[in-house]
Amino acid sequence: MEKRKDKLAEFLKWQKKIFWTVWITYASYYLLRVNISIALPGIMNEFGLTKTAMGAVLSAFFIMYAFGQFVNGQLGDKFGARKFIAIGLFVSALLNIAFGFTSNFLIGMMVLWGLNGFFQATGWPLSVKTIANWFPKGVRGKIGGRLGTSYQLGNAFSWALAGVVVGFLGWRWAFWIPATITIFVIINWLTKIRNAPEEAGFPTLEETEKGIKESKAKSDHHLGFRFTLGKTLKNPVVWIVAFGLFFLNILRYGFISWAPTYLFEAQQASMFGMAFKALMFPIAGSFGALFAGWISDKGFSSRRAPISVIMLLLLAVSAFLFPLIPGEQWILSLLILMIIGFMTFGPHVLMVGVMAMDLGTRKAASSAAGFIDSVGYIGVAFTGIASGFLIDSFGWSAAFNFWVLSAIIAAGLMTLLWNHKPKDGKYH
Repeated sequence: MEKRKDKLAEFLKWQKKIFWTVWITYASYYLLRVNISIALPGIMNEFGLTKTAMGAVLSAFFIMYAFGQFVNGQLGDKFGARKFIAIGLFVSALLNIAFGFTSNFLIGMMVLWGLNGFFQATGWPLSVKTIANWFPKGVRGKIGGRLGTSYQLGNAFSWALAGVVVGFLGWRWAFWIPATITIFVIINWLTKIRNAPEEAGFPTLEETEKGIKESKAKSDHHLGFRFTLGKTLKNPVVWIVAFGLFFLNILRYGFISWAPTYLFEAQQASMFGMAFKALMFPIAGSFGALFAGWISDKGFSSRRAPISVIMLLLLAVSAFLFPLIPGEQWILSLLILMIIGFMTFGPHVLMVGVMAMDLGTRKAASSAAGFIDSVGYIGVAFTGIASGFLIDSFGWSAAFNFWVLSAIIAAGLMTLLWNHKPKDGKYH
């Protein structure tokens, strides 16, 4: 009996270590991704580029990220997270360093940032896979919500760091300094992570459910691409979630990519003030993720769609109100921006993380997350250049209307899944 208690205590320690290692590592991906949002005004000013031109650079990232999500999601279920994430994050750091040396050559910027998008796509599906391997489905809403705070707070820290760096050293250093930081993150990742409990000498989640208490260390076996592709491409629910994310991401990345520039131009914020106000968007989003994950488990019996629909509709309302607030009413403007963040990231983490685990099971969680996020980032690629074009041609109000409509469509799609909940099966 004492031995079993010790084994359980050891497993719980491993769960905590795995969660925080995944959390820190995925947060660091954002140091190498959204830093460009803070650098945009400096890049456009130095090279005389339009918003449409820089929108093309952002779209190159998102197109390759979408492609990378699908490919890396499938490969992630086969090869596991430990090596895959280390390689992806390292190459992304090298590409950021190279981008910092870029000159006024638009095609070169698109190639570098597009490649960065592909290697950035090693992060999320493999993180979801690892969490699905270590945590049973009964707590995945709660744990998924906590994991979701990694990319919101990583986003916020990246913007804060880039804002300070750009203010003191110029926009190029916003790519060089984060790249240096992530080298230490990679070392920590390789030291602490294990792909699944069985690789650390514990029983699998299925074995634990059957009452098996002892196990020898072994690899997390892959069930084949026919299984992982079937879990994604043959399930209509996965497609609905994916297209819901497509439209949600139009608004999400509309704000992530263009909110700093909007605050700088339309509300006349300083560089530091712009970064401070903008980073409150993902910080508030972290609370939205925690709330949505928790309430979907406790209040809706693991049904993820109802809270998603409610938050998406409130998101549409708050995004409609935001550009109507005069810049001098900065407290009200900040409050609405935080509400937008809260309502954005709650349904986002459910759709791209928790529901991916529910639908793919732990054996195809990487594939499901990769596919859903892949379709979602096609929406991001679309919003990158479309939003830049709308702002250049018709002003900021046209872009905001575009983002609001997208949130409403996402809510409509998730309504179709109102009563859907995870099914029991061999793999969880």
